[in-house]
Amino acid sequence: MPATDQRRRLIDLFAEAGPAHHRAYFAVDGADPDWPLWYAEYLQARLDDVLGTALTRSELTYLLVLVEKERQAAAPATVWTDYYAGFFIDRYGAMAGQMPEAPRM
Repeated sequence: MPATDQRRRLIDLFAEAGPAHHRAYFAVDGADPDWPLWYAEYLQARLDDVLGTALTRSELTYLLVLVEKERQAAAPATVWTDYYAGFFIDRYGAMAGQMPEAPRM
């Protein structure tokens, strides 16, 4: 998949997740200190599909915390969906269509 298509799909995916999370936490106006856990569960299969990865939920939770800390430090005014798309493409974009091998024990 061309990088521009992949980027657009990621931006759309993150843009879909934001309101879904807010609806899930409507009673508290979207407040959720453990938001990375919810997002990881919501995004895991969808993100794997777009990137051609096989991220575990714990891996994805870690990456979501990392990308948000990085965004806050480097570009807090950047639209989060755009920043996250760039972050994941930089790390996994070239892997699209290539499933990683299972670790050998």
